[in-house]
Amino acid sequence: MADGLRDAIVTGRLAEGDRLPATRLLAGELGVSRGVVVQAYQRLADEGLTGARTGSGTVVTGHGTALGHRAAGDRRRTLAELRLPLSVSDGIDLDLSPGVPDLSAFPRTAWLRAERAVLDRVTGADLGYGDPGGTPRLRAELVGWLARTRGIRAEADDVVICGGVAQGLALLAHVLGKNDVGVEDPGSRGAWDQMSYWGLRPVGVPVDDDGMRIDELAATGVDTALLTPAHQFPTGVVLSPERRRALLTWAAAPGRLVVEDDYDAEHRYDRAPVAALQGSAPDRVAYLGSVSKSLAPGMRVGWLIAPRRMQAALLAAKHASDLGNPALPQLVLAELIASGDYERHLRVVRARQRRRRDALLAGLREHLPQARVTGVAAGLHLLVLLPGEGEDVLLAEKVSAFGVQSHPLSWHRQRPGPNGLVLGYAAHAPDRLAEAARRIGRALNPRERSQNRSVAPSS
Repeated sequence: MADGLRDAIVTGRLAEGDRLPATRLLAGELGVSRGVVVQAYQRLADEGLTGARTGSGTVVTGHGTALGHRAAGDRRRTLAELRLPLSVSDGIDLDLSPGVPDLSAFPRTAWLRAERAVLDRVTGADLGYGDPGGTPRLRAELVGWLARTRGIRAEADDVVICGGVAQGLALLAHVLGKNDVGVEDPGSRGAWDQMSYWGLRPVGVPVDDDGMRIDELAATGVDTALLTPAHQFPTGVVLSPERRRALLTWAAAPGRLVVEDDYDAEHRYDRAPVAALQGSAPDRVAYLGSVSKSLAPGMRVGWLIAPRRMQAALLAAKHASDLGNPALPQLVLAELIASGDYERHLRVVRARQRRRRDALLAGLREHLPQARVTGVAAGLHLLVLLPGEGEDVLLAEKVSAFGVQSHPLSWHRQRPGPNGLVLGYAAHAPDRLAEAARRIGRALNPRERSQNRSVAPSS
């Protein structure tokens, strides 16, 4: 009852000065005891929304209407001002936005088994205020796992567990201060926006078929560079051996740092994964990773392994930020890694994602033969390059009219360049991806579109 009355006040159906019914009368109308109404009125009075006035009974005294509407409106405006969409557009039934993993593949049974094992032996000390860098067991398991799979060189104390790569970037930004940072162009729009928010200034550095142009990076005069060297986002190219050597030579100068975002290291299909940069120069590379693409973004578990000279400042920033990540998810993830369940889950997911990639790729080759598709050997997305320049936002709008959501390549670049669509394939079954390719072909091929104007997208 209190909730209903509160809602009426907040939404303006009850205005300041309106009198509420007498408790006995309202109890009779609602068929409840008078005590229930008295308790509801008292709760509203405690919240400052109502009060008793001599001769008038209980009246509305709070200002919930203006506050409630303003808060909701501000939030909607804030979301609308973000540069990338947070939700799927109306009429979309095939969302191919990049960065969305297969959430249906989350290993619920293995997670529950690991959680029970953890709860059977967790101690009070495990649940207290611990090291802001993370639980010792997860950090130890991670350095072993990353050494085996990514060639990382680190000890457990070098790891800072954080709320995904996003928080890792925020911690680095705090330590680096308001500096310019060289970023890949095209590159991750989300990472650019993150850095800009925290006071760093992204400076675009061109990317070609060998990855970031290190000569162009050197020409910018920056001391920090952010890269995705193992699988560049969004082009999918791998930083070539020559560029890797050039980058590490550039980073050897005093005060320089390479930030390595290893965002989808677990998803490799047609080639062995290239080792992480960090293993070649742990004193010059800050390494970022997370479980967002391997388990789920909502877990908000990631890791930052930075040069030791930065460790004290990063731990202080992490402690001031949140005192450390929740302990139980860390312990459960450590159990999954130690038991082998994490690796078994990744093998299953890799096989599923390869089938999905193959279905989308085959469909694009059939229905969009004029396109060049890159980034197919790894990751959870493809880049479809199309003839022309400067029109890919319009192309994405044409595709969305057929029920398929994509990212225009221009969203992720600072300089003019070729038209392209970035298509994520992780969240849909092969038959749905084949259907998405068919619709994209209908949207972008004038002959097919003219033959199918009256045909609505299938559900």
